[in-house]
Order: sequence, then C-alpha cells, then structure tokens
Amino acid sequence: MQVHMKKNNEYVPDIAKLVKKTKMTEKETLFEFTFEDEIVRELFSYNPGQFVQVSVFGIGEAPFSISSTPTRKGTLELGIRNTGDVTAAIHKLKVGDKVGIRGPYGNGFPLGTLKGHNLLFVAGGIGLVPLRSVINYVADNRDDFGKITIFYGSCNPEERVFVDEFEKVWAKIPNFELHQTVDECHETWQGNVGVVTTLFNKCLVDSTNTMALICGPPVMYKFVVRDLLKLGFHRNEIYLSLERKMKCGIGKCAHCQVGHKLACVDGPVFTYFEAERLQESI
Repeated sequence: MQVHMKKNNEYVPDIAKLVKKTKMTEKETLFEFTFEDEIVRELFSYNPGQFVQVSVFGIGEAPFSISSTPTRKGTLELGIRNTGDVTAAIHKLKVGDKVGIRGPYGNGFPLGTLKGHNLLFVAGGIGLVPLRSVINYVADNRDDFGKITIFYGSCNPEERVFVDEFEKVWAKIPNFELHQTVDECHETWQGNVGVVTTLFNKCLVDSTNTMALICGPPVMYKFVVRDLLKLGFHRNEIYLSLERKMKCGIGKCAHCQVGHKLACVDGPVFTYFEAERLQESI
C-alpha cells in the first residue's frame, strides 16, 4: 500500500544515494537508488505505474517512471534514457553519488482490479520500464494473477532493455510467455521482424478474463488498441500509460495537460475508455 509522508514543502526532495548502475543499451541504463534517511527508506512505497522526480543538484530535475516493484523494499530502480541535460548528468553519476528524489506521484496500474485476471503486456522500446514494475509485482504475487503474456517490440535487437532478465528471471515464472519483435531485420536476430502489432497475427490472444496494459511510443497506441478491440477486449479492460510532458509532478504547472486532465495527477495510467475522451490523448 502506498504511504504518503507529510511534508512542509512538496518541492523539497529527499536525498538518495546511487548504489548500482547497470548499462542496458547504448542509451539506457538502470539506476538503483536508496534513501539516506532510514525512516524515508522504510516508509517509501508506491504502486507500479507511478513516477518520481529526480533532481541533479546544479542541473535540474525530471520525472521518471519507477521500474522496480514495491514488493522489494529498500531501493528504487529507474530505467533512464540519455536524452538531455538532466539525463546526461544522471548517466555520469558514479556509485555513491547523491540526488534528490520526490514522489511518488500519479496514479499507477490498479492492482486490485487486475487481481484474478490474465494479463497481456504490450510494450514498445523503453515502454517496458514502467511495465517491468507490474511484471515483477505479479511474479512476487504469482497466485493472485492468471497467465502472463508479454509482447515486446523494439527498433533492433541492440535497443532491447532488460534482456538479461528475460531468460534469467521471467522465463522461470509459471504460466508466462514472452514474444519479441524488432522493426529492422538483423543478421543475428532469429525472431519476428515487424512492428509490435504483427505479434497479434502470430500469437494466440484470448480476451476472456484478460486485462491489457500498454506502454510505448504514442504512435503505437491506436494500432495496439485497434487490434485489442478486434479481439474482444472492452475499453475498460485496456490500460494505457500516457507519460507525456510531465514537469512539476503535482499538477501546478499544467505542462502535462491532456484534454481536461493532467497526466501527472489524473494519470499517467488511464483506461482506454477514459483516454479516448481526452483530446489528442493518443
């Protein structure tokens, strides 16, 4: 269960130390942080799908989806792509360096609603970062959920994230399937070639008692949703993570406004039923 700690100033972050960094691709690295304050470390909790704001002192701050699972206490994992000033500074951090972290923010995936259902995850690129939090949560509470199916697409084999986890961890989860595809043909790639929706034509998906969770580039959403609806999924059985243009994290700047909603407060997770009523949401 998520615990909110009362603060006098919501903008003041807690200090966290980098304890591990794992390079996943040329641009993406998995960072593992722990809070310096023992009480903060013990009380900090979140739901899969939520995000935190990370401050690099003297540079700035930016929002990042949480990639770890709340079932594993003590540290916080963030999968971060090197794309700008803040992310470049984070990638230069060494083990032992400190940052500021505030949050968690937003609404994550509704674990209570998902409980008892089969789960279909459709991820594109680093969209697997927040979905990994749910996947590992389900793995740690395996009896509470049905079959797990993951459709994962990336531009090429080298840009896939969490590859080591596929075989060493996820492949050992009971009643679990992982299907991968890449956009570009590659000499060493033996799997499917094509966008992630091509997997719907090659893998059997039963919509009965199944919830779908989607995260990836915005362009893929409407095509994935189209195929899910054709398979018989209802609009309230499809969950989308609309992580776009978030800045302050607490609904003050309205930088992330989508229609009449704010992604940082009302989302970033929405059902498709909700999302299709938001102007330019997908």
